[in-house]
Amino acid sequence: MTTVDNGVNVQALLDAREALKGAPEAAQFTWRATSTWRKGVHSTTTIQNFFGLGQEQSHKSEAVFDADHPEVFAAEDNGITPIEYLLVGLASCLTAGVASVAQNRGIQLRSVEATVEGSHDIRGILGDGEVRNGYNDIKVTFSIDADASAQEIEALVAQSQKRSAVFDALTNPTNVSVEVA
Repeated sequence: MTTVDNGVNVQALLDAREALKGAPEAAQFTWRATSTWRKGVHSTTTIQNFFGLGQEQSHKSEAVFDADHPEVFAAEDNGITPIEYLLVGLASCLTAGVASVAQNRGIQLRSVEATVEGSHDIRGILGDGEVRNGYNDIKVTFSIDADASAQEIEALVAQSQKRSAVFDALTNPTNVSVEVA
């Protein structure tokens, strides 16, 4: 029998799930991002620390993300738009899920590519109160090469979608509060 290695330590994830059944308070995580305005509509967001497993945690290194608008919006295009970051989050979360589920099910992956497209009428963000500010719809298309049938691949994607935190946040109401310190 060939050993499947998609680079996911599924046993550690299963062990964590079991351990957290007896300590649900440790499963409460707080993710943080800090955004700093630069100029125009350009900002830089950093991510370093988070809270989880009952204490403060740190990523190995700080991650820095530039957000701006393209030149067609009369901006300097120093980074992708904030709404494009939603596509990044969704694509990477679903792709990670496919790898994890495939590992758990003993399916060897050769390649996984997710193409994500969001339809957006920008009249809303320009002040047209009749038009929604955000995406009208988002479409994710996977291209997966694996030692599996088409039905098994569809099941991988379905399970990834079922467990995706980003898919859940985008498709279910999430309480968001905005305040001034």
